[in-house]
Amino acid sequence: MYGGDEVSAIVIDVGSYSCKAGYAGDDTPKAVFPSVVGSIEQTGETDEAKADKEAEAASDSKNGAKPMDVDKAKTKRKLYVGQELEFRRDHMEVISPMKDGTVTDWDIVDNIWNHAFRQRLLINPEEHPMLIAEPSTNTGQQREKAAELMFEKYKVPALFLAKNAVLTSFASGRATSLVVDSGGGSTVVAAVHDGYVLQKSVATSPIGGEFLTDCMMKSLESKGVVIRPRYSFKKKEVGPGEYKVVDLDLPNTTESYKLYCMKWHMQTFLQLHMSFQMDNSMSVRGLPRMVIDSVNRCDVDIRKELLSSILLSGGSSSILQLKERLEKEVLEESSGNTRVKVLASGNSVERRFSVWIGGSILASLGSFQQMWFSKAEYEEHGVSYIQRKCP
Repeated sequence: MYGGDEVSAIVIDVGSYSCKAGYAGDDTPKAVFPSVVGSIEQTGETDEAKADKEAEAASDSKNGAKPMDVDKAKTKRKLYVGQELEFRRDHMEVISPMKDGTVTDWDIVDNIWNHAFRQRLLINPEEHPMLIAEPSTNTGQQREKAAELMFEKYKVPALFLAKNAVLTSFASGRATSLVVDSGGGSTVVAAVHDGYVLQKSVATSPIGGEFLTDCMMKSLESKGVVIRPRYSFKKKEVGPGEYKVVDLDLPNTTESYKLYCMKWHMQTFLQLHMSFQMDNSMSVRGLPRMVIDSVNRCDVDIRKELLSSILLSGGSSSILQLKERLEKEVLEESSGNTRVKVLASGNSVERRFSVWIGGSILASLGSFQQMWFSKAEYEEHGVSYIQRKCP
């Protein structure tokens, strides 16, 4: 058993846009950085390939055969994480380990975890239990892969995997709710009942903040507005020669900056409208339809409670008027005199970090300490035991 604050449990949430990491019991994560990496392909011969070549050459010489010229060079990649991404590098591709909210590249996730532990939190993971937030759509194989990495590579003393929807529900102090988590790469709607995700209720959509950003970029480009990336700006430099004092009250300067301000209220509205009405142009359900479908997959007894406790979370949930619009649309699509209530924190930071905050609360509870999946249990029962310890 682990003792709450005494063990300094670490909570880490790798989302499709950013990675959040910090200590259990804190109000906000200590480290927040992009959950993407810069990748540069490097072609070189690995030690394994060299050994294979030498073995084949020795075998061929004994048999009198002429060695074959076989190219066993393998392509390796150099990954850049966190602040290393701020600098432009030739041939570097920025890639994400997530697709539609699900991990597709564990090598990248491993590098992100390592950066969070070693470079940001400055901790030894062998000394801290880890609570990892996972997508509600995670498969058993993905959960076992995460547990194997944590125990085998980082040698953590204990581990717990908690689903994003459950943590969001805990962050709002509710055991039962319908969580609408709109992140950078996807939107997930999931029902939580008595602290557990009802898997049959989970509905996903590839529409997220990145899609809306792309729409805005295309809208600006169509109007001739050029968006320059940050790396294209050159920092100020001191020129050669002697320093000169100049008068700061420059004549004939403008006091108005209106020409440098652009208002895009209509574009913002259109983006919001598209996020709700994708049915006509794409085979993707609108957000109100996802909510209704998710609720209808649950037992009749809890449907009213779910509709009266719809929780908004994720970075994209901070879109202006999203709460009011969603409540109105769901009310129109629901039948009868159903009470629909969409709940969202007035603080955009809490919405963005709701998953991490829920993990921070959970891992710091005294009653939770018996729930950890310990290293001893891992060695005794194997990695598949994670399915039982972390339902």
